[in-house]
Amino acid sequence: ELKIEVVLPEKDRGKEELSAGGKGSPRAYQGKGAARHFHADERLPAPHPYPGTQDCVEAAVCHVKDLENGQMREVELGWGKVLLLKDNGEFHALGHKCPHYGAPLVKGVLSRGRVRCPWHGACFSVSSGDLEDFPGLDSLHKFQVKIEKEKVYVRASKQALQLQRRTKVMATCISPSAGHSGSTNVLIVGAGAAGLVCAETLRQEGFSDRIVLCTLDRYLPYDRPKLSKSLDTQPEQLALRPKEFFRAHGIEVLTEAQVVTVDVRNKKAVFKDGFKLEYSKLLLAPGSSPKTLNCKGKDMENVFTIRTPEDANRVVRLARGRNAVVVGAGFLGMEVAAYLTEKAHSVSVVELEETPFRRFLGERVGRALMKMFENNRVKFYMQTEVSELRAQEGKLKEVVLKSSKVVRADVCVVGIGAVPATGFLRQSGISLDSRGFIPVNKMMQTNIPGVFAAGDAVTFPLAWRNSRKVNIPHWQMAHAQGRVAAQNMLAQEAEIGTVPYLWTAMFGRSLRYAGYGEGFDDVIIQGDLDELKFVAFYTKGDEVISVASMNYDPIVSKVAEVLASGRTIRKREVETGDMSWLTGKGF
Repeated sequence: ELKIEVVLPEKDRGKEELSAGGKGSPRAYQGKGAARHFHADERLPAPHPYPGTQDCVEAAVCHVKDLENGQMREVELGWGKVLLLKDNGEFHALGHKCPHYGAPLVKGVLSRGRVRCPWHGACFSVSSGDLEDFPGLDSLHKFQVKIEKEKVYVRASKQALQLQRRTKVMATCISPSAGHSGSTNVLIVGAGAAGLVCAETLRQEGFSDRIVLCTLDRYLPYDRPKLSKSLDTQPEQLALRPKEFFRAHGIEVLTEAQVVTVDVRNKKAVFKDGFKLEYSKLLLAPGSSPKTLNCKGKDMENVFTIRTPEDANRVVRLARGRNAVVVGAGFLGMEVAAYLTEKAHSVSVVELEETPFRRFLGERVGRALMKMFENNRVKFYMQTEVSELRAQEGKLKEVVLKSSKVVRADVCVVGIGAVPATGFLRQSGISLDSRGFIPVNKMMQTNIPGVFAAGDAVTFPLAWRNSRKVNIPHWQMAHAQGRVAAQNMLAQEAEIGTVPYLWTAMFGRSLRYAGYGEGFDDVIIQGDLDELKFVAFYTKGDEVISVASMNYDPIVSKVAEVLASGRTIRKREVETGDMSWLTGKGF
């Protein structure tokens, strides 16, 4: 039997405090050969959260009667702020900012023993600070609270107050490879959110065998959604974890490594360069490949799909002071168009539908957003397609539309959707549906034992929509699926149950969305669309199935929390404009 070891780099020791989720998991995991048992008494060691009184600060922050159940407030400790809250009669003190993008959690939602971020929906346990739902990778610090003479005191380490994030304690690998050994316990194909969270979850749960993460990218896992929102961001600014993190926790990353076939009978993956790697457990998280135009001139220079930091950086460079055309008015296309308005001489958007986002957000919301773009000098060519791209001296000069209009273009960005990157699995015996997606069950298992799949390339049963099989290519959903896959590699019988949550940012305004709205038959709008301060409820029959908002925080997080609780929201509840049902305690 093997002991779990933890090796923390010196500079990380202060921020890795012991949490409920950071203990050795009392599970048996069948590796290659013998079972590895992690007993409950084999706890992961961790530095004491309060190493000395000189490193801590303690203060009375309020009277016990200042907070009622379900209330939150930020309190100042001198070295930083803390989120103080009262839940079920108990006071708790946590980090006050969401580790994902720094949202003030005091503006979020406290419900069912957790705090949900107002911006992107991440959830944290009030009792431990642990991350319970995504996006993001890190948890919150949990601080000591005591009551003396009707006053509430909070004690916190100064370092924790300044860090505002806590990386869970992880096992380290006790069987590292010598060079590129030909076998691994866990192979993860794809290093996006699903792949990275899977690897981290395995280590958090005490798994200490070899993990290999392979990616087509040149870079370690990075924040891909940022590419289209901030096109000139450099690769190092996008990194989700530094190189030292992977080294410290024994997660091997193979960059520019393409798996070309998977042999499920012999549990072996074959790479493009001929390298073969045996595995015991496999996660497939290959993501998707962008669709390209199918017209004359589609392969010429200066025509891009935004897939890598280099793509995004080159688009900005070529568009500066020149004419940019974006094909596709979905999320990626509209984010790119919004970003380029301050850089390019002109920005034009070509779209087959009548309004942007029409299938996702409906006609009225789409039109309101279109008006915002037009007010920012974006020209729309709707209900048409590209018929030809014309060059001058080998470089793009014009985009010809089927409506016979000709649009000047020095750079063209194509954002017309994506297809699952699963071609390498066609002969593998792993099931693919007619569109190339990998069907999985609620435990993220494929039809082959020991083979799991997660992220943009899967269809899975959506629990709160009667387990309807859906594909949801959202960043947050990929995180959640990666964790569930890891838990089930360790035989924990976890099920995917998260409520989908996504966001977009354009012209300094954020739109948030929760639920699954495909097939909506009505949209109930409260607020003012013209002022872009609204909430839109998407209904099917008598039921609210999704919600979108701008400048109406934290309503999307509140609705997500209601849906996560299992409660059905009826159409009549949102038609009246009375939102009191959303503010009730313990929904």
